[in-house]
Amino acid sequence: MDPEVISNFLSEQRENAPEELQPNFLTIEDYWDRKLWHQLTDVLVDYFNTPASAPQRLPLFQKFILTFAEKINQLKFVRLGLLAATQCADDHERLTFLTDLSTKVNKLSSQDAYVYALVAASDIKLSLSDYASARKDLDTAESILDTFDNVETEVHATFYRTNAAYYQANHDHGAYYKNALLYLACIDLKTLSTQDAQSRAYDLSVAALISSTIYNFGELLLHPILDSLTSTPHAWLRDLLFTFNRGDLTAYNSLEPHLAKSPQLAANREFLAQKIALSALTEAVFRRPPHDRAMTFQTIAHETNVQPQDIEILIMKALSLGLLRGSIDQVAQVARINWVQPKVLDMKQADSMRKRLKEWDSSVNQLGNWIEGVGKDVWAA
Repeated sequence: MDPEVISNFLSEQRENAPEELQPNFLTIEDYWDRKLWHQLTDVLVDYFNTPASAPQRLPLFQKFILTFAEKINQLKFVRLGLLAATQCADDHERLTFLTDLSTKVNKLSSQDAYVYALVAASDIKLSLSDYASARKDLDTAESILDTFDNVETEVHATFYRTNAAYYQANHDHGAYYKNALLYLACIDLKTLSTQDAQSRAYDLSVAALISSTIYNFGELLLHPILDSLTSTPHAWLRDLLFTFNRGDLTAYNSLEPHLAKSPQLAANREFLAQKIALSALTEAVFRRPPHDRAMTFQTIAHETNVQPQDIEILIMKALSLGLLRGSIDQVAQVARINWVQPKVLDMKQADSMRKRLKEWDSSVNQLGNWIEGVGKDVWAA
C-alpha cells in the first residue's frame, strides 16, 4: 500500500483517538516508517489491550496491520486479530473474521498461530450452537498440538478452555472436568475475576459429583480454585466434595437438603446416593489394616447404609470401577479386599493412617523380639 495512504490513515486515527492515547500513534508511525516490525508489534499489542482503544481496533487491523502481517510474529498477529474481533457487530461477523484469520496463518511455519485462531473460531461456533463444526475444529487443533514439543501456554489454555466448554455443552461431565482442570493449570488464577473463579469452581464441583467416571476428587480438592467457594452461598458444595472424599454418610445426610439448590445435583440424587455409598465402602476398607479386609456383607451394610440385598451389587460396582480389588464369596457372604484406590486424605484420615503406621511399627518390633527369643543362639543380629 502507498506509504502516503498509510500515513494519512494513521493521522486520521490519531485524531479520533482519546487524547491520552494520541502519542501512541506517533510511536506506531515511527516504527512502521523504520520497519521495526518487532517493536511495532509490541506497541500495537499494548495499544489493543487498552480498553479505550476498542473502537479503533478493527479499522487498524484491517487497513494497517494486514499490510505487513507476514513480517511479524504470527502468534502476536493472531492475538491482535482476536482483540480486533471483539469489535465485530455479532457472532456471525466475528466467525467470518476469525475464519479468514485462521486461513491466513495456516502455514507450516505458523501452526501454533493457526491452532490459536482455529480454536477461537470454534469458540464462536459453540456460541452459535454449531457443535459438530466446533468439534471438528477442536479435533484438528488437538492433532496439531500433539505434534509440538513445546508451545506458548496461552495456546494450550485457549484450547483447553474451549474444549471444556464444548464438553460442558454436551453434558460430558468427565471430559469437561479433565479439560477445565487442564485449563486452570495453564493460567495464573489471579487473572480470573472473583465471579469467574467462583463460577468455574461451582461447575467443576458439580461435574465431579455427577460424573459416572470420576470417583476420586483429589486434584480438585487440592486446587486453590475450590477456596473461591468459601464464605459464599455455595460453600456447602465444597463441604460436599470433602464429605464424598471421606465417605462420611452422616455429613452427607446433613448436606443432602442443599442438593435442591442445584438442578443437576437434584436430578442425580439417586446416583449421588450410590456414589456416597461406594465412597463409604472404600473408606471402610481403607481404615482396616491389610490383614483384616475380609468383610461380611452384614458389616458392609452397616458401614454403607445399603440394604443387605443390594450389597453384592455395590461391591461388584466398586470392583468394576477399579475402586477396589478382591473377590466375593457369595456362599459365605464375605468380600475379601486386597487393594483400595489411593486418594487424598484429610487431617482425620491422615491421623488414622499415622495410628496404623504406629501399630505396624509396634507389631514389627514384637515380631523381631519373638524371633530373637525363639532363635536364641542361632539368631544373628
